[in-house]
Amino acid sequence: MTLESIRHAAGASFIAAALCGTLSIVYSSWRNGISPMPTSAPVRREVVRELRKLASGGTLVDTGSGWGTLVFHMLRTCPGWRIIGIENSPLPLWYARFARRLLPSALRDQVRFERGDLFQYPYAQADAVVCYLHPAAMKRLSMVLKEQLSPGTPVLTVFFALPGWHPVRVITCRDLYRTKVHVYEAGF
Repeated sequence: MTLESIRHAAGASFIAAALCGTLSIVYSSWRNGISPMPTSAPVRREVVRELRKLASGGTLVDTGSGWGTLVFHMLRTCPGWRIIGIENSPLPLWYARFARRLLPSALRDQVRFERGDLFQYPYAQADAVVCYLHPAAMKRLSMVLKEQLSPGTPVLTVFFALPGWHPVRVITCRDLYRTKVHVYEAGF
């Protein structure tokens, strides 16, 4: 095999991998109704600020954790939490799991990313829930959380509200979109 044929094969492999990754994102976005969106820095800071006000630790579930940007920020800035990211889109999930491996072992042990259906997850074990989902998913998840969460469990939603829930407060972030973070307590 010549050097030129090796380069050609490597280039073709890279293009095939990029195409598969792109198709994976497109398919998952179509199936989920939204593409995996990284959380902006101002929004991450507000979520953490609110989380610190509400609770000091336990099990936190991030529904639709995507690339893990919010999870990793909470992990570094909210000690005492064991964080579980739930994602069903293969490429963002793979990236988040890979990035987890790069963490120091003390932090790595506090986080995991699961491939799963966020509507089937057992939320009764959660001490807090964070959601950044589209309106149809929020409507469906609203019923699941009402049935499973203990009264007083904090639920923070990014951008979209939980239908049928009354927020304790709504924070407007200082980002380009003036993103809202809705803060709820289950059962109230």
